[in-house]
Amino acid sequence: MYETNYHRPSSLAEAAQLFSGADDAAYLSGGHTLIPTMKQRLAAPSDLIDLTRIAELTGIDQSGDTLTIGALTTHAEVAASPAVRSAIPALADLAGSIGDSQVRHRGTIGGSIANNDPAADYPSAALALVATIHTDKRSIAADDFFTGLYDTALEDGEIVTKITFKVPAEAGYGKFRNPASRYPMAGVFIAKHGDGVRVAVTGSGSDGVFRLADAESALAGAISADALSALNVDAGGLMSDIHGSAAYRANLIKVMAQRAAGNMGKAIIV
Repeated sequence: MYETNYHRPSSLAEAAQLFSGADDAAYLSGGHTLIPTMKQRLAAPSDLIDLTRIAELTGIDQSGDTLTIGALTTHAEVAASPAVRSAIPALADLAGSIGDSQVRHRGTIGGSIANNDPAADYPSAALALVATIHTDKRSIAADDFFTGLYDTALEDGEIVTKITFKVPAEAGYGKFRNPASRYPMAGVFIAKHGDGVRVAVTGSGSDGVFRLADAESALAGAISADALSALNVDAGGLMSDIHGSAAYRANLIKVMAQRAAGNMGKAIIV
C-alpha cells in the first residue's frame, strides 16, 4: 500500500465536495475491487472517500410494482430481506449466491453495479428486471448503463444512490460458478413482464453483460425449459480463457437458461 488520505463523509453533498477537491479521488463502498487493486499498486488514489456512513444510500422499499434498494445495501441484506424475497425471490437467491459469507456481509449492490465486473451477478438482474440506476445527478436505465468491461455510463465523481427494479410476474436465475472463485462462468436471469420476457447473461460476454434476444423470442409464448430446446447460442463475442472456451460458455448459457426457465421463482446455482 501507499500513503492516501482517508475521508468518511456523512452526506452525499460532503462526499461530492471531497471528490471535487482531491487530485485523484476514489469512492469506497464494499472495496472488493478497489482495495486489492490498490494493494497490487494498480491504482493509487490520492484520496479515499468512504461512503459507508451515508444514511441516504441505505434502505429497501417496495411500492406497487417497483422494488427500490439503496446502493449501500449489502448482498447479505438483499438475500435476507422479506421485501426482496416477497417481490422478487430470484433476486434474493442471486444475492445469497454471491461469493462467501464474508463477501456478502461487506459487498454492496451499488458497488457491484458501479464496478460492472463482467462476471458480477447483479448486472444480469438489472437488465432483466428493467432496472433504473439512480445517482446523485440523474437516473439511468439499465439498458443504457452498462457500456463494456468495467465500464458504465457514470461520469467522473458520480455516485450511485439506489437501484429500482420492476417487479416481474415471475423471474428465475441459473448460474454455473467457477469452483475456485465462485464467480459465474454463465449466469442467466429471466424475467417475465406484462410486455414481454427479458433474458440477460453475465459471466460469459467478452464485452460484459448482455441480453439474449433469441431466448427472449423463444420464451415469448410460454416460459419452460422445453421452449429453449432449439436455442443456439452464438459463441462469437463470448469469453475464451483457461476456465472455458467460448463454445463451452455458449453451451453453459443454454443449459443455465433452461434451468432458470424450468425453475422460475428462484435461482438455480451449480
